[in-house]
Amino acid sequence: MKDAARSWAEKTAPSVDDFAEIAEAAFNGLPEEFRELCGDIQITVSDFAEDDVLESLDIEDPFGLLGLFEGVGLAHGGANSFTGQMPNRVWLYRRPILDYWAEHDDTLAEVIAHVLIHEIGHHFGLSDEDMEAIEASAD
Repeated sequence: MKDAARSWAEKTAPSVDDFAEIAEAAFNGLPEEFRELCGDIQITVSDFAEDDVLESLDIEDPFGLLGLFEGVGLAHGGANSFTGQMPNRVWLYRRPILDYWAEHDDTLAEVIAHVLIHEIGHHFGLSDEDMEAIEASAD
């Protein structure tokens, strides 16, 4: 068996905890000013989005949602804490991310970082269209 095959032969899929560690490293690698603007945003990893979340977004295939921002973004007063307000959270969905990763050339860390940054973009009030335009101008 070749070295590359041997190195993969004994590996298992990264766990939810592995994803959380990769996401934390990606977040910590962002510029400090960016992280400060995120406040106490929580990063949570789950295998899939809950059914009610998928239904509310009209997504039939649970593999169709890689991540989600949940909360009140900065553009809507999210910097202020109100009594009873849940913390802002970024959800990363492990199984859809793994599926996406398997079909593309990016590393797993790159895919997780991309999804994380995309969802944090929603925290800043950016739409999907805004972020697509930013990414296109950066290419």
